[in-house]
Amino acid sequence: MKWSDFASLALSGLKAMARPNSLPVLATIILTDKCNLSCRHCAVANRANPFSSYDETLRLMGRLKEEGVKILFFCGGEVFLWQDGGYDIHQLVGEAKKMGFILVCVVTNGTISVDVPGADLVFLSLDGMEETHNLIRGDTFKTIMFNLQRISKPNVVFYMAINNINLRDIGRVTNLAAQNHRVKAVSFNFHTPYAGTEGLALSQEQKEEAIATITRLIREGAPVFNLPVGLDYYLSGDWERPCRQCVVYEDGRGFTCGRCSEIPGLCRECGYLFAVEFALLLKGNLRAIRDMLKVYLKYC
Repeated sequence: MKWSDFASLALSGLKAMARPNSLPVLATIILTDKCNLSCRHCAVANRANPFSSYDETLRLMGRLKEEGVKILFFCGGEVFLWQDGGYDIHQLVGEAKKMGFILVCVVTNGTISVDVPGADLVFLSLDGMEETHNLIRGDTFKTIMFNLQRISKPNVVFYMAINNINLRDIGRVTNLAAQNHRVKAVSFNFHTPYAGTEGLALSQEQKEEAIATITRLIREGAPVFNLPVGLDYYLSGDWERPCRQCVVYEDGRGFTCGRCSEIPGLCRECGYLFAVEFALLLKGNLRAIRDMLKVYLKYC
């Protein structure tokens, strides 16, 4: 990330701190809920919602840019399954960059492709090493690693959702990221227990173990994309939610922070660490600002 871009993002943060009802900084557009996998932790895929059209998505992107959004995520389902009239994820990313979003990110399961050279970051879902990942996501690990070798730009971040199956793989996935020159870092989230997936939730003791492991890895200089302050606040639960500066759009509907915010009680169990981090940043938490300077300037 260029210093000018970071300054623009920082200015948006300052405005958000000064105006409690200000507009969002980070937005996620869910292009489709169609997915080619049936992951054990997922409760939001293949619900037969219609695909977003290319024109509708462009209009939404334009509105978000006018409202001051700086960071834009494209998600699914699986984004590589989204197409409309010959357009695919590559055209959307290109238009987003032309519009001037500072960070344009794509989230993919990596089984179709990982290569989106126009994106600033491609978040590649990897939920453990081969045996553990396959237990959660099906027999896909080797396919993902093969597709990873074929990318044309080293803009990948491993995206691991920690649950009680893959808890012991945190260090090994981080090492895998560190050893692959195509991968910038690893970003962790914690399992959010949507209905039907409660059995994967971590106990408080397991959360403490996971946070201790990630914190140690950061202190050792491992390539971890998370802000250390966010880990601490996640563990204590002492952060404002839903995060008013993050929005999600799906099938024409907008959600403050995420879809879980409308499910009674689930917001308290949120494991989405970007929401923790932005909630702290936009409250003016000085440690969060310091951590963001170090992490975002290093990996973005």
